[in-house]
Amino acid sequence: MATVLAIETSCDETSVAIVKNREVLSNIVASQIALHQKYGGVVPEVASRQHVETVNEAIAEAVTQGGVSWSQIDAIAATCAPGLIGALLVGLSAGKTLAAYHNKPFLGIHHLEGHIYASYLSEPTLQPPFLCLLVSGGHTSAIAVRGCGEYELLGQTRDDAAGEAFDKVARLLNLGYPGGPIIDKLAQTGNPRAFPLPEGRISLPQGGYHPYDSSFSGLKTAVLRLVQKLEAEGEPLPVGDLAASFQATVAKALSKRAIACALDYGFETIVVGGGVAANSGLRSHLQAAAGERGLRVLFPPLKYCTDNAAMIGCAAAQHWERGEQSSLDLPARSRLAVTEVGQLYR
Repeated sequence: MATVLAIETSCDETSVAIVKNREVLSNIVASQIALHQKYGGVVPEVASRQHVETVNEAIAEAVTQGGVSWSQIDAIAATCAPGLIGALLVGLSAGKTLAAYHNKPFLGIHHLEGHIYASYLSEPTLQPPFLCLLVSGGHTSAIAVRGCGEYELLGQTRDDAAGEAFDKVARLLNLGYPGGPIIDKLAQTGNPRAFPLPEGRISLPQGGYHPYDSSFSGLKTAVLRLVQKLEAEGEPLPVGDLAASFQATVAKALSKRAIACALDYGFETIVVGGGVAANSGLRSHLQAAAGERGLRVLFPPLKYCTDNAAMIGCAAAQHWERGEQSSLDLPARSRLAVTEVGQLYR
């Protein structure tokens, strides 16, 4: 059972964790949400500088809370791709330095692979194969998981990611940033059937529609046109109804595609990962719809939906057990498909 110290700095959370196989010994997360709220989104340079100020303290706190000595840590891991390049470099440099100083193996971890492994932390018996529905601010993908590092992309968004759509609609409604939690809360007060909105579909050249790919730009535009229409009528915006209708449409679109994909490829389990996995509308709709088709759905605990180092450590422990490690020359990469994680190891 490998014990790994993992670092995650791909965007706007500085996180350090110590994970023993699938057991989380410590998981420190320093969020930058308050820092970026006034800008309405993440400012890369600001995020990078904040990581520099925070990462050393987070490492020290993770080791203290984990109750382990450096001699008990088998390997050091850090997210190396994809993400904001400056932010990635902070965690990657810290991880490499610790590995070199303490003479430990180093593993670079793909951020999306971390989200796949988030549910492993609460499901000790979870094993591939399964379908992962990965929904976050930057990604919306259906991924066939057949083993550690063995991934196939079966569906994806063609434009906005689901989390990105939440943020943009929240901005349209003047709700602030980040949009996901705010819309989720307001949706509890509204009628999800108040406004019919388009799910968005991807046309195929030979006719018909792609069964697993998604599109959210048209949904975002539909909300914009609806808001403009309501404002022109001079009535107060029914924000609760708008939030509920939008959230229900996203949940329905994601659920429909994930279930179709799982059934077509013979998967019995759907594992959901990413920040949008915390959305209550998606959780309830997908659980109910998949249950009707005899499918099992697993969501990670809320604390492991958003970016965290525990999921990175869990993925790293699996790679370490397979005898894999990365070179200390491994670069940070702003883009790298999850199907190419094999490039990270020698």
